[in-house]
Amino acid sequence: MKKWYDLYSNILHLHFSEGFLNLPESAKNAVSPTKPLTRFLKVLGYSLVRLLGNLFKSVEKGDTLNSKVWLYVVSQNNYDSLQFVKDGLPDAVFVAGQSKEIGKYNKAVQRISLRSKVLYYYKFLPLYLEFLKYKKGSTLRFYDILFDAVGFYEVYLHKLRKYKPAAIIFANDHNADARAMLLAARAAGIKTAYIQHASVSPIFPPLQFDLNLLEGQDSLDKYKHCGPVEGRVELVGMPKADAYVSFRNKNLEIRTIGIGCNLMDSVAEIESLLRQLSADFPQINFILRPHPRDTRNFKSIASINPNISISDGKKVATFDYLRQIDVQISGNSGIHLEAVLLNVWSIFYNMNSEENLKDYYGFIKFGLVDACLDYEGLKELLQQHMHEKPEVYQRAMYYNATVGTEYDGKSGELAVKFIKEFLA
Repeated sequence: MKKWYDLYSNILHLHFSEGFLNLPESAKNAVSPTKPLTRFLKVLGYSLVRLLGNLFKSVEKGDTLNSKVWLYVVSQNNYDSLQFVKDGLPDAVFVAGQSKEIGKYNKAVQRISLRSKVLYYYKFLPLYLEFLKYKKGSTLRFYDILFDAVGFYEVYLHKLRKYKPAAIIFANDHNADARAMLLAARAAGIKTAYIQHASVSPIFPPLQFDLNLLEGQDSLDKYKHCGPVEGRVELVGMPKADAYVSFRNKNLEIRTIGIGCNLMDSVAEIESLLRQLSADFPQINFILRPHPRDTRNFKSIASINPNISISDGKKVATFDYLRQIDVQISGNSGIHLEAVLLNVWSIFYNMNSEENLKDYYGFIKFGLVDACLDYEGLKELLQQHMHEKPEVYQRAMYYNATVGTEYDGKSGELAVKFIKEFLA
């Protein structure tokens, strides 16, 4: 039983950490419903719709998986982040779990059958009791995440031994299914590489890949805080930003302000902020950008003023949104870094006074963004720079290793070079 626990505590490293347990409820609700009844219904729905539903679907095409380089993805964002690898390695294939939601790319990925996952659910109760011994608070709160995770490792290990991929390249290192694939690959002796696709948190799992392609020194420093770093590390910048470097904002005058919000932000406080901003700056256009996973209704906010519009994160890429604005205002969000890379002045402003995560990513500490404690401070800061927007992209050098170098805008080229060396 201890072996089972050790394996699954590695798979669930992030979501069963003290740091994650102590996050605001709004952040935890994104992966595990706050309400106990909803959580139970999630488990029930998963059992009926996905576990049993998988039994009646044939999705696996072995001839497309055999001996290939796999680009393993768990989201639409992952797919976008690894597209440059596919361009550099045309024979590589995108791979995802049988029912994994990959957004607009659902039909573009090869699927791994999870029919046999149901056979391993006899492990759930023993694992649940074992987790209660060591991580009682997390187990009681996140039993649904544990339930979802059971069986991924066992199924993936079998599939890897069957198809023997040449290597697996990841864009996610902390979701349960991605970590199960990583640990299965290690057990099967298959090479693994990781390409960072979003900002890193100090509560992430330690790096355990053979090749780690990180964006910059900030990421490496945070991963060292997470634990021992295994494998080779190279700092390559942000490949998904390459195509947009030429669109860096050159405006000195502020004409459009973006409000990037996520599930940790309060709708009431977002609405209050936009009411104040649109009243105090009637000449400015405002674009509200909810996170793609945020399904809350923002239509009433758009009706506050004709100069407010909404950017649909499911249809409009982040960098395409950032191209439309001169200033980006957000709380704790990785979008700050992407904004600064496009020379969009980014300002930290908390939009949930009840649940303050402070400087979760360290963006204030290391000078990536300016910060305002209240609306009056934000208003004054905007007024000061209305006709002299600061140039900010070089603030990102600590976070993005290619900024200001010969590889600025060529991160993908650099990353593919390292990947080809690794595969050879």
